[in-house]
Amino acid sequence: MTARSLQAIARHQLLWPALTLVALFALDVAHRHDFLSITVLGGHLFGAPIDILNRAAPLIVVSLGMTLVIATRGIDISVGTVVAIAGAAAAVILADDPAHVGLALSAALGVGLLAGAWNGLLAALVGMQPIIATLILMVAGRGVAQLLTGGQIIPISAHGYLRLGDGFLAMVPCAVWIAAAVLVVTSLLVNRTALGLLVRAIGVNPVAARLVGVRSTMIMFGVYVFCGLTAAIAGILTSSNVRSADGNNAGLLLELDAILAVTLGGTSLAGGRFSLAGTVLGALIIQTLTYTTYSIGVPPEATLVVKAIVVLVVCVIQSERARAMIGTFAAKLANSSTRVRPEVQ
Repeated sequence: MTARSLQAIARHQLLWPALTLVALFALDVAHRHDFLSITVLGGHLFGAPIDILNRAAPLIVVSLGMTLVIATRGIDISVGTVVAIAGAAAAVILADDPAHVGLALSAALGVGLLAGAWNGLLAALVGMQPIIATLILMVAGRGVAQLLTGGQIIPISAHGYLRLGDGFLAMVPCAVWIAAAVLVVTSLLVNRTALGLLVRAIGVNPVAARLVGVRSTMIMFGVYVFCGLTAAIAGILTSSNVRSADGNNAGLLLELDAILAVTLGGTSLAGGRFSLAGTVLGALIIQTLTYTTYSIGVPPEATLVVKAIVVLVVCVIQSERARAMIGTFAAKLANSSTRVRPEVQ
């Protein structure tokens, strides 16, 4: 392998997220030797890697929608609230009749589409700052979710609905299959159509994109709608997994984890550059980090601190300016160590 190839690998945006995930896995293996073992029990796959994938599925789905929003220089901090509203809407319908699974799913997805359209209306069409536009729904939407649930936790007993979150298909959790399907659909949209190119163009220079005829407003509106839809899918997975809808706590702080997953994966907050594979890696890093902190005995009150430190280290390593400074410092150390000292007469 040539030096140029090594440099290309070192500069690849997926290198550091992948190494971080491998390092977390190595730490888990060192603490528990059977961490990577996967067994078949009752026709289903069980093991720590399967559990991490299953728990990370809602975050992966939300983060994929967030990736496209951030790629257009936007932000959506209301996705956690949309998760709560979607789960509450489905639970209210299923509480009346557990047989109305299709209607419950349609209501949850419809809530996501409406929420995304509202955010897109304010951010893209009205021109409001995205963080303010989505903050409105983040605050008001949590109240809407609590109104739907009456401030109570609504249990869900519909078998067809619960299968989405805790069921299995071909020995793999259904939530993993759903997350994989969302990833495939998103990849096809951005790689097999002009959408990916247009999103990058808007993120790099929205004024230039508009001058050459790109309908920036409608594309931005569309990515917010898509982000709302992915949040609703995550709400379905979350509520079906815990078998209930909680308007107060469901999806709480999920928007922060989604933004972290996107940035850990190499997507630029300045827009234009994004990576769906990197986003998936970022989501897996966050979920694996959560699993690791609990498994090695880190106190629950210190979990967020540990997560923040790891995220900070990874983001600093990914920064080109930080890496340049580290390289310059290392070169100075190397030069100083090889410098020959004059002999003492």
